[in-house]
Amino acid sequence: MTTDPIFRIADKARAGERLSFDDGVALFETQNVAFLGHLANTVRQSRHGRVAYYNVNHHLNPTNVCYWDCTFCSFYRKPGDEGAYTYTIEQAVAEIRPYYEAGITEVHIVGGLHPTLKFDYYLDLLRGLKQAFPGLHLKAFTMVELDHFKRITRLSDDEVIERLREAGLDSCPGGGAEIFAEPVREKICRHKCDSQRWLDMARAVHRKGIRSNATMLYGHIESYADRVDHMLRLRDLQDETGGFQCFIPLAFYPEQTELAHLPGPTAVDSLKTIAVSRLMLDNFEHIKAYWVMLGRQTAQMALHFGADDLDGTVSGGGPLVETYSADGRDRCMTTREEVVSLIRDAGLEPVERDTLYRPVVREPRLVAALDDAKHQPILHAVG
Repeated sequence: MTTDPIFRIADKARAGERLSFDDGVALFETQNVAFLGHLANTVRQSRHGRVAYYNVNHHLNPTNVCYWDCTFCSFYRKPGDEGAYTYTIEQAVAEIRPYYEAGITEVHIVGGLHPTLKFDYYLDLLRGLKQAFPGLHLKAFTMVELDHFKRITRLSDDEVIERLREAGLDSCPGGGAEIFAEPVREKICRHKCDSQRWLDMARAVHRKGIRSNATMLYGHIESYADRVDHMLRLRDLQDETGGFQCFIPLAFYPEQTELAHLPGPTAVDSLKTIAVSRLMLDNFEHIKAYWVMLGRQTAQMALHFGADDLDGTVSGGGPLVETYSADGRDRCMTTREEVVSLIRDAGLEPVERDTLYRPVVREPRLVAALDDAKHQPILHAVG
């Protein structure tokens, strides 16, 4: 009779030993989900105690036009397709204004790889937002988008990053990583920059002193081994640069994609992924539970499986704050009060943070204004 290796791995984790590739695969394969969650929660508590973070932000998707054709994506449109759009700078500023006035601290900017937009458009977008909203943190452009900018400008990586920073870039989101295993990437995002290019661009961003996030898309055609490999490559780069702020496992949402025949991950699979992430990524301070893809209840449970951040757009509160789920179709509605309630109901202490995980302290009257603000539905992207 064999003993579940999770108990041996638990001893390593308690002793502060770094877990191996084989350890990570064994954790995914365990049927002892409750013990896995307990182990990850122990690590989470040692770092963050009873605190769970959330951020009041807004997602801005300046264009959904993209020349790639990732099979897992339902957001992109080809030029001329019904529903294709590109904001002017004025439209982008107009969208952000009511959220800024309501008290958001961050704008998260990602979009499609538009085939004809010039680099100046993106620079002007950052400048326009910074000019209109001084002090607002601009978390903008994935490593894939930065690689696109290099291709269309023929500038060096450092020149692209420096020009964006001069225009107002404060940090970068973590999207576009998908899964690093190249045979899988060939099937789900064959035209996107490869895994090494993603990592190299992240390294260049970090060396410029700019922080970024990291993601992993799971629950499609990848294996447990692919997930662990992905985590270990991120862990190696974090050892080198220390530039990642957090890790965000993204549950694959199959509806209205070319992979719609797949079921997507179960709640148990998602909780396992959060837990294994917390245990394997010992040099990442934060693990996010992305409620837009997980759903509120699973995300809430994830706070006891290693996650310390209940993440997703909270656009200044309001009776109904509306974002869109991963397929861009179903509205996910939340309020600041609901996020706080989800955290408190999980027995944890909600702490509003800014992008750099510094606590945000608001006067009571400003909190009331945040919760009373009313906004229109927005289009939502991830990373």
